[in-house]
Amino acid sequence: MAEEKPAPAAITSADVARLAGVSRATVSFVLNNTQGHRVSDATKARVLAAAKDLGYVPHAAARSLRAGRSNMVLMPASISAIGRLVSDWVDDLHSELDRHGYTTVLHAGRFADPVAAARSWAELRPSAVLAIDGDRLTAQAAQVLRRAGIRGLLAFASHPVDGVHTVPFDHASIGAAAAEHLIARGRRRIAVVMPQERGLQAFAEPRLAGAQAVAARHMATVTPVGLSYTSESATALARGWAERNLDAVFAFNDEYAALLMHALRAEGIAVPDEVAVVGSDDLVLSRLQDPPLTTIRLDLPSAACIADTLHELIETGTAPPVPGMEAVVVHRQTS
Repeated sequence: MAEEKPAPAAITSADVARLAGVSRATVSFVLNNTQGHRVSDATKARVLAAAKDLGYVPHAAARSLRAGRSNMVLMPASISAIGRLVSDWVDDLHSELDRHGYTTVLHAGRFADPVAAARSWAELRPSAVLAIDGDRLTAQAAQVLRRAGIRGLLAFASHPVDGVHTVPFDHASIGAAAAEHLIARGRRRIAVVMPQERGLQAFAEPRLAGAQAVAARHMATVTPVGLSYTSESATALARGWAERNLDAVFAFNDEYAALLMHALRAEGIAVPDEVAVVGSDDLVLSRLQDPPLTTIRLDLPSAACIADTLHELIETGTAPPVPGMEAVVVHRQTS
């Protein structure tokens, strides 16, 4: 049996300092971009070249310990379930936070208890926590995070959360906008798609409630219908559609709407003559459907605005209010 070679020793800042001919403090000033310490351009170049040659990577935990906080913005990973619109917006947010020197980290832990989630996040000592699904945050969870020294707490939520900079984002308003539009177009028997995929119930249920509240004021009915994002599930739903006697559907988002619309047409059910269809998010695919899909556009605050607000919260603990999401109907031919 061949003898295993010992793992090579980790490269340290002392190795970089020796190669560059400077002190470890100077290496720290350069690699951490420490403000208030003047280092010549030539010295910076030597330090950066030495770090590159050696393959040195700074120790984030040690840097956080020295600074008293990290440059991490933690985001619970439930955002991946919301859809393409928010995923694209989050990509822009990553770039905007990087402009401020922050690194965005998705936290994939699943917690039934908001306080347990907050404790797990606090252990990482991020500079900020940004919750897209902010309705799961509580004042007690925010208190745990603040006691850990985390000042940058921002959440998109339908209601204010004590101790958290809250951006209004009410999923009920999306369902309400869809129902208002369908009822105005003469529809009275409205289905609301409830996605069966894990993680989407938190967004689907308030959308259903918003549609139900509008229907109750207009002598219309709302029927929740389950749908998985598969052709088999869509086909099964479409084949039983006539028995349900429904003349419209709000399909949660554009992707589910396109899936269901194709299944309905395959069963000979005409859109919009027999069934009006409304999606959400105003994705490119909504315009490419035949007929083009009516949708709900979600006007969100810009990624740059959110990044600037987080930075101000981290630096000062306060920031001006941020305008919330608005649900806007984009009327096309499916309704």
